[in-house]
Amino acid sequence: MLHHPHNPHGASNPVIMLTGFDPFGGDAINPSWLLAQALQGQRIGGHTVVAAQLPTVFGLALQRLTALHRQLQPALTVCLGQAGGRAALSIERIGINVDDARIPDNQGAQPIDAAVAPGGPAAYFASLPVKAMLRAVQQTGVPCEVSQTAGTFVCNHVLYGLMHHLAREGVAGMRGGFVHVPWLPGQGTPHLALRDMVRGLHAALWAAVLARQDIVLGAGATH
Repeated sequence: MLHHPHNPHGASNPVIMLTGFDPFGGDAINPSWLLAQALQGQRIGGHTVVAAQLPTVFGLALQRLTALHRQLQPALTVCLGQAGGRAALSIERIGINVDDARIPDNQGAQPIDAAVAPGGPAAYFASLPVKAMLRAVQQTGVPCEVSQTAGTFVCNHVLYGLMHHLAREGVAGMRGGFVHVPWLPGQGTPHLALRDMVRGLHAALWAAVLARQDIVLGAGATH
C-alpha cells in the first residue's frame, strides 16, 4: 500500500519515504503503520512525506522496500516498526546481517541464523543523524532513546536490507534508518499514545532533514 504525494516527484519535490508494517504476532493493529499514515503528506523542510506499508514477511518486505525506493528515489527513508515492551521511540543505530526469528513471520517463515544478505558485511550503521533526532524528540517531551539493537526479526531485516541497498545502489545524499515505536494503549504496557508518537516523529524527521551531520550527545548503553 502506497500513498503518493500530491505533486509529481522530482528534484523540486524531494520525498521522505516513511514505512510501517502490517499487524503481526496476533495483534489486530500495528502502530508503526498508523504512525506512517498519520504523517502522510506532511511537508517537512521542503520534503513531502510518502507513507507505504511493508509486509511482516522475510524477503518480501525487502522486495517491496527496494521497489518503492527505486520508484520514489527518496532523499530520506525512515522505516518504522513495533517494539512491544519498549517505552520510548527508539532510534536504531545499527542493523546486523542475521535473521533469527523467535516467532514466525506472517507467512509462517521462521529463519534461524540466516544472513539477510549472504556475503554482505556484518552490520551497517544507519545514516540518520540519530543524536540530533534524539534531542529533537526529547525537546517535545516525548520519550525517546537511541537503541543499539533492532532485534533479529523483520525490523532488523528491513534496516539491514535498506542500508545494504543504499550502499549498493543509493545515489549520493540518500540516507536511511529505522525507528521502533511502543505499543499503543490497549495493546500492552508500556505504551504511548499515537498523538505523542506523531509529535515526536514529526520533530525527528525535521531534525533528520536539517542535520546533515550528527551532533555529539551522550546516549550510550551499558548493556
